[in-house]
Amino acid sequence: MSALPKEQDDSILQVQKSFLDGIYRIIHKPPKELVKTEDLSSNFVSLQDIQTAYAKFKQLFLIDNSTEFWDTDIKWFSLLESSSWLDIIRRCLKKAIEIIECLEAQNMSVLLLEENASDLCCLISSLVQVMMDPHCRTRVGFQSLVQKEWIMGGHCFLDRCNHLRQSDKEEVPVFLLFLDCVWQLVHQHPPAFEFTETYLTVLSDSLYIPIFSTFFFNSPHQKDTNMGRESQETQSKPLNLLTVWDWSVQFEPKAQMLLRNPLYVEKPKLDKGQRKGVRSTHQRQPSLPLTQSKSSPKRGFFREETDHLIKNLLGKRISKLINSSDELQDNFREFYDSWHSKPTDHHGLLLPHIEGPEIKVWAQRYLRWIPEAQILGGGTVATMSKLLEMMEEVQSLQEKIDERHHRQEALQAEAPSLLRNSVRLSSLFPFALLQRHSSKPVLPTSGWKALGDEEDLAKREDEFVDLGDV
Repeated sequence: MSALPKEQDDSILQVQKSFLDGIYRIIHKPPKELVKTEDLSSNFVSLQDIQTAYAKFKQLFLIDNSTEFWDTDIKWFSLLESSSWLDIIRRCLKKAIEIIECLEAQNMSVLLLEENASDLCCLISSLVQVMMDPHCRTRVGFQSLVQKEWIMGGHCFLDRCNHLRQSDKEEVPVFLLFLDCVWQLVHQHPPAFEFTETYLTVLSDSLYIPIFSTFFFNSPHQKDTNMGRESQETQSKPLNLLTVWDWSVQFEPKAQMLLRNPLYVEKPKLDKGQRKGVRSTHQRQPSLPLTQSKSSPKRGFFREETDHLIKNLLGKRISKLINSSDELQDNFREFYDSWHSKPTDHHGLLLPHIEGPEIKVWAQRYLRWIPEAQILGGGTVATMSKLLEMMEEVQSLQEKIDERHHRQEALQAEAPSLLRNSVRLSSLFPFALLQRHSSKPVLPTSGWKALGDEEDLAKREDEFVDLGDV
């Protein structure tokens, strides 16, 4: 929820009291009788911190030539640390784990509070759901999560991405920070996600391509107004933009195979008997109804202290009264260490490692246009290539077994063929190059397509470091 305005008018206070009563009725229910508020505006990273950190961070990757690259190489890690970008990622992941600890270990409901509830609230609630709900780690589930928490949640993409270049002060890469946090999870637990890091990379690219309506507006209302649903009230012609989720607009079917993780194993579906009584206990409420309902037989904080809360509302935030962050810190390490001491269930709760060395740079996104940073025949792509070769061999044997029993031929998967001969691939595949003298990446972005007509660029040879001379 957003922060309540500081008003002294009695009628406004009465509305606020009714609103708090509505919150009480919706979140003070068994089995979670206790409620904890988390004020993200006062005890967490600020939008200014994110803006400043990313401004320093991106300077590390704006390299014009090889000379500039090697000049900064000697102090690269110190510059990376001074940017604080990775530390902000760590703090976001840590905050999400703290929320999960309240939900899982302490059996609490958690109320996220922010000035407008459309930036950090979207970030933390989305991370919590990715970690707790395996459905959010599928392509369909992740798309639904983004639509629900960010698009319908009212994140100001137009201002935060500064699409119109009107205000640099409002430009804060909050959604990009969320994708970077998700990448940390994908990097640490690859089998748990149906999508790949390439999926996250092209999604981050699409954030700044102004032909998609998905990440172009500040709110659903603004989108409806400008997309024609309320065109009778506007003087200009309605916009006709595409949705980012239709990947066929940007990529051919063969390239789209790179967005799906071949090592992901879908969770077995429960039969009707097993599904009875199974209900998700962790989801963000899209709204807090204020209609009258029968109160809980047990009396909790909101019921006993509502009047006192209203009296002290002026000049104070809710979290100052009921925040239990000190108690949370006492239990956090035990919960964190306990989870990591057990075998990982990729279809259950998923927690990242947040120690310093475990938070890494999203190389595929930030280093892909720096030839010196590429490792020919190495990196994760080499490991993935070997795994896919083994999968292809297993699939071939399975097809022979099926042929013998059922006399049917199974379709051969096309994905492994893209990663054959990994010795010719770069560690930043598919955005890096397949061949030494080819300037076209396997998975081009729309920006690359726009540059495709430049003859000088097409004829220019790529700059690669000959590892034999190093």
